[in-house]
Amino acid sequence: MAMQLYTRTGDDGYTGLLGEGRVAKYALQPEAYGTVDEVNSALGIARASAHSQRTKDLLLATQRDLYHMMAELASTPQVAPQFRKIDNTKVQWLERETDAITAEITLPKEFVVPGDTLIGAYLDLARTVVRRAERVVTRLLHEGVVENAALGRYLNRLSSLLFVLMIFENGLAGVSGVTLAKG
Repeated sequence: MAMQLYTRTGDDGYTGLLGEGRVAKYALQPEAYGTVDEVNSALGIARASAHSQRTKDLLLATQRDLYHMMAELASTPQVAPQFRKIDNTKVQWLERETDAITAEITLPKEFVVPGDTLIGAYLDLARTVVRRAERVVTRLLHEGVVENAALGRYLNRLSSLLFVLMIFENGLAGVSGVTLAKG
């Protein structure tokens, strides 16, 4: 007999958390881990399109981190510490990687319009979804639903990494500059 992928337990508009409890599907916790899941999917498209193995490796490591983040975000406060894998060490790793790539590229001095390359556009789309995830996670932190402040810092640094990866990957595709917002 084939395994069923549906449980019907969410048909009432509520979803279970890791630990005791259920919340409305539109509550902030499902919004947060759902948005992080969107980031993960966007990063998958970017990873599949990247020119550089370095970019692919960075994105894969990040995607794995995001699964840990989703588990913590989907947890009740009582069990969240057992799922806590995102910490300041992970934030510092993102900072080091961002700094290393920044040293190899020329940053624009103005706002850019994404779309100079397909991979660049994918990375920028992922960056904007990361920023949305950061806003939701920040609200959970401010409201005391989530305690691990490293989650917000991680997302903030990830958006910076994705921006520099966009410029890096554009360069690998032969695009030496970026389209500026000011025309």
